Amino acid sequence: MAEPFKSPLTPTAFYRDPKAALDWLERAFGFEVSLLLTDAEGNIAHAEMAWRGANIGVAGEWTVGRADVPARALSPRTLDNVMTQFVWVEVDGDIDAHCARARAAGAEIIEEPVDQFYGARTYRARDPEGHVWNFRQEIRQVPVEEMEAATGLKFETIGRS
Repeated sequence: MAEPFKSPLTPTAFYRDPKAALDWLERAFGFEVSLLLTDAEGNIAHAEMAWRGANIGVAGEWTVGRADVPARALSPRTLDNVMTQFVWVEVDGDIDAHCARARAAGAEIIEEPVDQFYGARTYRARDPEGHVWNFRQEIRQVPVEEMEAATGLKFETIGRS
């Protein structure tokens, strides 16, 4: 188990079977369990995985809040594979090998590795419960002018140091 660490932000994915998800995410993507909270029966209340200095939360489905307006945390599988968010994950090393590892573990590769105009090589994989994970590897620095010319959009970085 990786050493747990504090992070100001921990995106969390919800699963019907978080225990199976932890095993699968480690096997497919190389994430490492860093925190595991279980009840007396061994059910996972919350878990965190580490990846290159970042936290990724893994939890089971749950409901909280008022009965008339509950806040529900559900797996995409429960929502007929509706995706409400996704996460970019930076790969250090060979992204094609990372994709092959994910495929071998049973990931559905929904976008094969491809070089993007913005200087990254990317691929997208769906896990067994329907979460889409977006992996990227920087392959070149692209000048802002080149990105603006390719997209017709104005690129501006605001409030970042």
